[in-house]
Amino acid sequence: MRYLHTMVRVTDLDASLHFYSTLFGLVETRRYENEKGRFTLVFLAASEDAESSRSNGAPSLELTYNWDPQEYTGGRNFGHLAYEVDDIYATCQNLMDNGITINRPPRDGHMAFVRSPDGISIEILQKGPNLPSAEPWASMPNTGAW
Repeated sequence: MRYLHTMVRVTDLDASLHFYSTLFGLVETRRYENEKGRFTLVFLAASEDAESSRSNGAPSLELTYNWDPQEYTGGRNFGHLAYEVDDIYATCQNLMDNGITINRPPRDGHMAFVRSPDGISIEILQKGPNLPSAEPWASMPNTGAW
C-alpha cells in the first residue's frame, strides 16, 4: 500500500493555483482536462516530492475544478493538509504579505494554520527543530477557525 493523493474541490482554479503554487510554493506535476465530464484536475506536490509525483503520481494534492458552478461547504470535514517548510516565519510572512490570514500564528516557532481560498485548513510545520520565538508571531492572537 502507498499514499497517492488528497483531492480538494475548488471553486476558482486560478485563485487556488495562485494560493497553492505562487504563494505556498507547491509545484504543478500534471494536469488533466475532461471536456465531456466538464472538469479539470491539477496535481501539485511539495518541491521535495515533485519528482516522485511526476514519475509515479504520488504523493500529490489533487485540485478538482468542476466547470459548472457548484457550492462546497464543510471544508474542515476531513481535518487539514499538512506541509513541512524550511522557515515557518518566512513562509507565514510571505502568505500574510499576500493577503492570507494566519489563523494560528507560529508563536512556538513550530506550527501555524492558514486556509485556502476554498476554506481548506492547512497546517504549516517547521522542518527540524523549532525556531526561536520571535515577534510579531509570539504575541499574535489566533484569528478565525483553523
